[in-house]
Amino acid sequence: MDVKRTWMFVPGHAQRFIDKAMSLRCDVTMLDLEDGVTPAEKPAARELIAEALGRPKEPGGPARFVRINAVGGEHAEADLRAAVRPGLEGLVLPKVESAEEVQTITAYLDGREAEVGLERGSVALVAAIETPRGLFNALAIADSSPRLVALMFGAEDYGWELGLPALREEEAAELIHARSTIVAAARAAHVQPIDAVWPDLGDEEGLRRDIGKARRLGFSGKALFHPSQIDAINAAFAPTPEEIDYAERLTGAFDEAFARGEGSIAFEGRLVDRPIAERARATLRLADGLGLR
Repeated sequence: MDVKRTWMFVPGHAQRFIDKAMSLRCDVTMLDLEDGVTPAEKPAARELIAEALGRPKEPGGPARFVRINAVGGEHAEADLRAAVRPGLEGLVLPKVESAEEVQTITAYLDGREAEVGLERGSVALVAAIETPRGLFNALAIADSSPRLVALMFGAEDYGWELGLPALREEEAAELIHARSTIVAAARAAHVQPIDAVWPDLGDEEGLRRDIGKARRLGFSGKALFHPSQIDAINAAFAPTPEEIDYAERLTGAFDEAFARGEGSIAFEGRLVDRPIAERARATLRLADGLGLR
């Protein structure tokens, strides 16, 4: 799956939010059946989500994922019956703590897709890491299924489990270890690392700093609750014109030197060897995928 920068939670019981989400500029809409929906509203939310998945997808519209309730919990089976149908592109699994949870859903999908008219293997999975136990098992979870395309950090539940204060402070230094661990596990398994939401909708400067920190840590996308954050996240996780220009010049110079038998070069005052050149190539691939050059 291509890199998806913006992953927006959409409450599954709110028709107007679902309708609006289908045409937003975010990369993925995560129609929510879990924390954003009370137990009393879940049956109605399943019906609304099933109806939304049945609509024709707008050209260029966001991918349609559904966040179900916890695997093995009382609501998961009904969630799966409602969500796994034509139009579904992926499931988000909350509070995953073991590889077995992902494998349970993989086995379910292996048997269910053909029954509902979906191509086998077409439904992707995202595992949300939201507890200390899940964090310790992050690599095993990331490696657990060929359907798994991303690990997502759930900072608020994780902070609750750690006993952290309700108000997040600045760039949440207390979460750096968890964020870095999730990035490393995702990259080791060659899946996408997605950062947690920035919860303060009125703090645009805080959002900008938090996205910058996420990108520097190695995340390639971020979850969000509100459409007002889409543009900032999309922009932050795209290479700038200056970064593209630098990567083009660096790779050109390195390739010329490599053809002469040189394994490293001095480029604009910096030593450049293969790992740095490959990072520049990754920047160019991302730019190409986003249509930026």
